Parts: sequence; C-alpha cells; structure tokens
Amino acid sequence: MSHLESILIPNIGTGRTERLLGVLEIAAALLEENGGNVSRAVIAQALNMLLFEDLLERVPAAKTYASDAHLAGRKIMHDHGAVRTVLLEGMGRLPGGQEAITRILRPLGYALNGVYPLERLKMTGRSHAQVEFPEEIAQFFISELHPDQFSPEFQQAVRNITGESIDPLGSEAVELLAELESAHTLPVAKAVELLPLLTRCFSRQHEVPTIADYEVLLAVSPEMAWISTEGNAFNHATDRVPDVDQLAHEQKLLGQPMKPTVETSQSGRVRQTAFLAARVRRWFRTAKVDSNDNAEQVEREVPGSFYEFITRLPLPEEKDGKQALDLSFDSANAQAIFKMTAESK
Repeated sequence: MSHLESILIPNIGTGRTERLLGVLEIAAALLEENGGNVSRAVIAQALNMLLFEDLLERVPAAKTYASDAHLAGRKIMHDHGAVRTVLLEGMGRLPGGQEAITRILRPLGYALNGVYPLERLKMTGRSHAQVEFPEEIAQFFISELHPDQFSPEFQQAVRNITGESIDPLGSEAVELLAELESAHTLPVAKAVELLPLLTRCFSRQHEVPTIADYEVLLAVSPEMAWISTEGNAFNHATDRVPDVDQLAHEQKLLGQPMKPTVETSQSGRVRQTAFLAARVRRWFRTAKVDSNDNAEQVEREVPGSFYEFITRLPLPEEKDGKQALDLSFDSANAQAIFKMTAESK
C-alpha cells in the first residue's frame, strides 16, 4: 500500500480514498511512495485531496462536473485552492491574515510563489507552491483583506464577528508540524494523526455573525461578507485544463452555471473562468432574544464557494532544461474571479 493510501484510508475509508484516486490526476512519484516515513509532499497531496473533496460536497455544479469527468475517463488536475483571510490583530486566538494558513503550509514544503495586489477589493493575494512538486501538487492562493482601509463602522463590524475566533491548531498539531518542518517526513502513524488536525483549519473559526454586522460588510465588501459566513473554507478549487475556452463552451451547452467570460492574464499565458458560486443557507443572529436570553437567529441564502477552470501555457524560457508551466496568477484575473461570490440577492 502506498503512503498516500496509508494516511487517507484510516481517515476517510477505502471507498472515499479510491474515489479520490480515481478522480484526481496525481504524480506517479506521489502514488508510488511507500516504506519508511511519509514525505511532506505526500501529506500535502493528501490534504489537498480532502479539501478538494470538501469543496465538491459544497458546490453541486462542481460535484456534477467531477462525476461527468470521471465517467468520461478524464482525471482532474487540481491546480490550486483559494482561501480568504483577514489581516487584523485581536481575532481571538486565530493569527491574523495569511499566517492562519501559511503556518500549516510551510512544514508541508510550500514557499511563496507570487504577490498580487487586489487594490479594488482592498486585499492582497499571495500564491504558495510546494517546492518539490510545484506543478503537480496544487498551489494555495491566500488572500488577505485589509480592514484598516475601510470605515470605522466596517472595522467594528469585522471586530464584532472575528473578535472571539478560536485557533483550530492545537498543541498536538503544532508539535507534529514542528517535527515535519524539521525532518521533512513523519512516521505513518503521526501523518495519519496530523491530517484531520489540518483539515479543520479550513473552516469558519468564529461564531455565527449578526445580521446587522453582515449587512454593514456586504454594503462595501462582499468579500468580507463571504468570510463572515464561510471563514477559511476553500473559496474555490480549480481544474487545470488544456483549453479553458472550449471547456467553458461545453459546460454552457450542458446548462452549467458558467461565468459569461474568460479572463486572460497580461502575459496571455494564463486564462481562467469559473462556475457561479453555489447558493447556501446560513444562520445569523438578530437583535431579538428568546426566553433564555439567547439571541434569536434568522436563516438567509448567501453565496457559498465555487469551482474554477484554468489553462496555463509554458513559460517562454526553459527552466532546469525543460519548459515549465507559467504558475503565476494575475491581479486583474483574480479580481474578476472574486466577483463569483459578490452577488447576494
């Protein structure tokens, strides 16, 4: 049994592991690793697989697409996952900004791969690539929202929502990550133990927001409004495809909720489009209280996560004797893709 199977099966069972292995394109070296300790690259691959699966469960259009691809005998190359964070001190126990996520990625062998100003959104995006398998293991695109660039009322709403955030990364996980960062490997049993401790970091770490605070955020930053309901969950996962224009045409014919346009980077080498965000129902606290002095709650439909498609062309120059893919992102592309979760009515 490979290391990848050895750490997935105890956590999610044989059936789910086999389905993920059947759906996703995975480098042979990652599939074949066995014996001795588990490499950080295999643990990174396993984490990405679980986060990808979670995204499919939350985005019906993506689940349909993945099922259709599997039936057609085509595997999905998971290119990157996106996570939104808030660059603010005092968010309870949760570190501010990207550090909530990068403290996990560094021990997995990820390094900064690019910085992208998202000025229209008052955010900054950063991509992180796994150093041993930069093209084969999905990147993370982590965005930070800057509350200090908004009004005092907005900043207060953000504090109200995030002020008592928990830190999902307990001492056990911290110790395992420290060992992994030092040795670049873990014994199989420890890797099995670590994996679910990491996946729980990709969710909402604060309490249910109030509807009043949500409305304040939504009026000026749909991105922060999204964070208030979804937290650090995958905002989107991405399939790397040979021809994103052809794929978009085919998905529109199938009636999938496709973004009307394809975004092209300034270099012309990166093209992206997406399904529209799933609609989800979330609870909000109101100003009313019940007989036990607890805030009453109201349910509302809001944008959830979505699924993206990307085509990457090779860089013009060779790297280490081969033509490497352009793994960069583009600020204009990213800001257009962010609009997938802007619609709220």
